[in-house]
Amino acid sequence: MDILILAILIATGTFMLNAKEQRKRIALLGKHLANYQIEKLMEALTDGYLRALGESTDERRSQIWSLLSTTESQLSEQFSRFAADFAKLDETQTRISRLSLPIPFAERLLPSFTFDMRRALAIHARGIAHVVENTGHLAAKDRAYMMTAELFLMQHTCHWFCKSKTIATARMLARHQTPHDQLVASVSAETRNAYQTLIQGG
Repeated sequence: MDILILAILIATGTFMLNAKEQRKRIALLGKHLANYQIEKLMEALTDGYLRALGESTDERRSQIWSLLSTTESQLSEQFSRFAADFAKLDETQTRISRLSLPIPFAERLLPSFTFDMRRALAIHARGIAHVVENTGHLAAKDRAYMMTAELFLMQHTCHWFCKSKTIATARMLARHQTPHDQLVASVSAETRNAYQTLIQGG
């Protein structure tokens, strides 16, 4: 019985410490995002892509693609500024645990099992910019697919920073029916290579 009580106390303490750390991370990320309209632009863009893909005529689709180009440019510019702003934070605030489940103070106790959120955001900013600039000369439909993947992978990173990789992956499945591996496979090769190197400890 004593062992059971001890296990319950440890589990409760771990949960409370994790919750406190997660609240701090959510507040930190939210504070920086509040200066931008990134979430609003993301929603407008993904909804616009769905409208364009649902149109029956090439002319109407072209009109919507053209209108969305402004939103894409605004999103890329704002996200680049957000990433640069977040990069000013101290590294002690921006480490992310690679462990599947959250462990209190893992970023300090197990630094070799972490990566830097600042570097992750820089990778996402470059990936979004490359799609906007269409450096791969993709057709509009393929660009929309790749941009959506870039945005969802960035969103996954933000959830990972605030909670854990397991929770971030579960949220992607619940909200977008998209596994993490599929997101990684769907972004540009440049984003994929840089991202995998970062999260795998390269």
